[in-house]
Parts: sequence; C-alpha cells; structure tokens
Amino acid sequence: MTTAPERHIALPLAANDRSSPAATPRIKLYKRRIAINHPDPEAGERLLAEALGAADRDALHGMLRQLAKASAIGQKPDEANLAFMISMIGSIAPKDSIEAMLISQMVSIHMATMRSACRLACTDNLPQQESVTRALTRLSRTFAAQVEALNRHRNSDERAITVQNVSVQDGGKAIVGNVTQHASMIVAEAGADGAHGAVA
Repeated sequence: MTTAPERHIALPLAANDRSSPAATPRIKLYKRRIAINHPDPEAGERLLAEALGAADRDALHGMLRQLAKASAIGQKPDEANLAFMISMIGSIAPKDSIEAMLISQMVSIHMATMRSACRLACTDNLPQQESVTRALTRLSRTFAAQVEALNRHRNSDERAITVQNVSVQDGGKAIVGNVTQHASMIVAEAGADGAHGAVA
C-alpha cells in the first residue's frame, strides 16, 4: 500500500499555533494508496499532521499507512475504523514524536481490545472463550500501561531539582546524601560517609 506521490525531502507540516482548530480532514482509502480528502492538499496534510503529532510529511504518511493496517477488518483496511483512530489520536493531542507513536499504539491496542470483546461476546465455545479472555486481559493491561507511560512522559518536566557546589561557612552544618523535602521538613538519607539528619 502506498500513500502520496514520491517524496524526496521531509517537510515540516505541524503548525505550532493550535489557537484556531480546524476540522481534521477525512481519509479516503484506495486499493494502492491513501488520499487526504481536503480541497487544499497542502493544508489537508498540515491539519492531519497536527492532529497526529507528525513532525513532517514522511512521519505523517508512515503513520497513516500503519494506522490503515491496524484498522483492517479481515485484512482489508477500513475507512470508518481509520477515521475513528485518527479522531482519537487528535483528541488526545500528541505533543511530540514519542507521544505520536505511543498514542498510535494506544488506539491500535484499543481496537484489538474491542475486537476481542466482540469475539468473546459472540462465542459459546468454552476453550475459545478462555483463549479470548486471556487475550482481552493482556490487551487491557497493555492499554493501562500505555496510559501510565503517556502520563509519565507528559509529567517528565516536573523533575527533581539537583543543587551542586554548596559552600558551608564556618560553624555551619551540611547534610551529605539525597535530600527530599516533605511538607515543612527536609529529610536527608544517609550518604556515603554515613551523615544523616533532619532540618525543620
């Protein structure tokens, strides 16, 4: 499956300004290509890249190919599933390439989870029910782990502050070790030389 005509360079597409949201263009699936349904092809690519968190044209078309494969019903990509997946990715709003990939995996795992839930509801065969239940459980746990990973990635800016090059004046005391502040108390863990203590 191919997407757009041959591309020789990767061009940035995602706009930095999200203050004026526009509708995400629809995707049309053909036998050998994926088309972005928008009156202005460049604007359509830009809007879709912004929704998917794609940094450039190559990333955009690569993600579309992967999502189309994940949308398949009976080995045939499905436009309605693909539209749903793109809408979900856009609503979560990936902020960088890591988030774009992770969120794409999340919607793909969600699709597989719902397919498994449908299989479970439609089978009366006990061995099949057990097999599908195991798959459904694994997929659900994977999705929960992905949500947690996304939250950790998004909160990675809230890192602990490390202070170095501290000087101590005559008569002063220093704490050697890892220091963590809890409410109104600073607690120091034992350092290499065994020093420890607490300062209110």
